[in-house]
Amino acid sequence: MSTFVLVHGAWHGAWCWEKVVPLLEEAGHEVVVPDLPGHGEDGTPISKLSMQDYADRVVRAVDEQAEPVVLVGHSMGGIVVSLAAEARPEGIKKLVYLTGFLLEDGKTLISVAENDAEAIVLPNLVPNEDGSAFTVQNVKDVFYGDCSDEDVEGAKARLVPEPAFAFGTPVAVTEGNFGRVPRVYIECVQDRAIGIRAQRGMHERQQCETVISMETSHSPFLSAPEELAGHLASLA
Repeated sequence: MSTFVLVHGAWHGAWCWEKVVPLLEEAGHEVVVPDLPGHGEDGTPISKLSMQDYADRVVRAVDEQAEPVVLVGHSMGGIVVSLAAEARPEGIKKLVYLTGFLLEDGKTLISVAENDAEAIVLPNLVPNEDGSAFTVQNVKDVFYGDCSDEDVEGAKARLVPEPAFAFGTPVAVTEGNFGRVPRVYIECVQDRAIGIRAQRGMHERQQCETVISMETSHSPFLSAPEELAGHLASLA
């Protein structure tokens, strides 16, 4: 059995894994689901945050475990798990990118998003008054195209503004640390937040040892939790 650390993406919180966690636990795995600072139940003001704070939170979660973990990052959480792997490669058995941003050293989220003709996130971003954070409109189309109305409404009520730094902070990783952790990519074919061509471009450039395809939107933890949990368990 394995220990999983599941890292949510932008705007979301640990709550997004609530259907997946019991399935993994029933299969005998330990599961840790941290809220990134300023998300979910963590009320840290976004003005005090940085991408390093996100990574530090995940590194602490890794350090608290008794064994190397399977570290899963969804969407923007892919950047966070890459940074955690750079800091603690010995604490991570496997990196899993769930339709996640798997970026090369020096690249930014926005550099991928701006060239993703299939995605509809950027046209649906709504900045706050000073441009320091963004919310998303039309979230069903963007994130939850194959989710139930109940799940969509529940998610909408818990989304929070995402600081602008998440889009423009360059990833800093090396082959000696991040590069030695085995990588898996779970692509979501119907995703409209990160188009399938963009997903495939990332995992082809970064040489993942395994690629799994799901015929879902951006949020299989809501629309296909049993299938997702099965894929994760198979990687353990």
